[in-house]
Amino acid sequence: MMNPNRFFIKGSICGVKLESIEDPLMRDIRYLDKLIDELAKGKKLEKILRHE
Repeated sequence: MMNPNRFFIKGSICGVKLESIEDPLMRDIRYLDKLIDELAKGKKLEKILRHE
């Protein structure tokens, strides 16, 4: 089961805004991709999840 807070991950991956991806499965895959990329760069989880 995917974490319900994944929707707080904002930004773009491979030049595509996460919010604009319509296919739910592809959006979930890109959320994970973005999360892994940002964590690999050394960012803290609190900075990746943007509670707006």
